[in-house]
Amino acid sequence: MTPEQVQTFFTRSDGSYLCARWGRPIVPVVFGVEDATLRVVKGAIEAMVVLANHKMAEHDPELGANLMVFFFRDWAELPQVPNLDRLVPDLGPLCARLEQAAANQYRFFRFDPDGAIKAAFVFLRMDAHLQAIAAEDLALAQAAQVICLWSDKAFAEISPLALIEGRVILRPDVARIIRAVYAPQMPVVARDAAHALRLVARL
Repeated sequence: MTPEQVQTFFTRSDGSYLCARWGRPIVPVVFGVEDATLRVVKGAIEAMVVLANHKMAEHDPELGANLMVFFFRDWAELPQVPNLDRLVPDLGPLCARLEQAAANQYRFFRFDPDGAIKAAFVFLRMDAHLQAIAAEDLALAQAAQVICLWSDKAFAEISPLALIEGRVILRPDVARIIRAVYAPQMPVVARDAAHALRLVARL
């Protein structure tokens, strides 16, 4: 991959460059699914953490859980979740906008003072499109999209997954970038596009 290709994964709609990774162990919790799906989602997150050579934990000392995944059928359900509006600012107006846009997913991140990812919230409105996706594939795609802070355009037109010999896998280029972002020598956050040059050197 060229530096220009890597840059597109972290160059946002406003033209700014921003790449961030988790700075603390990931503690996931999943709402709105049965136990079988819960295991699938947590398994996908664990696989992504292993790929990145990062860590998981049983408890975050500040937040308890720091990666929250919600499955639901209507955006109006989210503002009713106790205390969620304290973690996600302007939750009510946000859900109204997402409902008006007929969105079926949304991800929200919070950051530590050094810019590292502190927490992530994944909201999945299970419309006909998402229901048609196998749970394993949906979980893998979402895990890939929260292991790093990608550009808002990174996967707008093409999925982070690929179909190879009848099996759905994480795209090899995306996997290589994730490993490079989490290389010990790399910063937890980068706002200069020259960062892409350092990533390419580690692909």
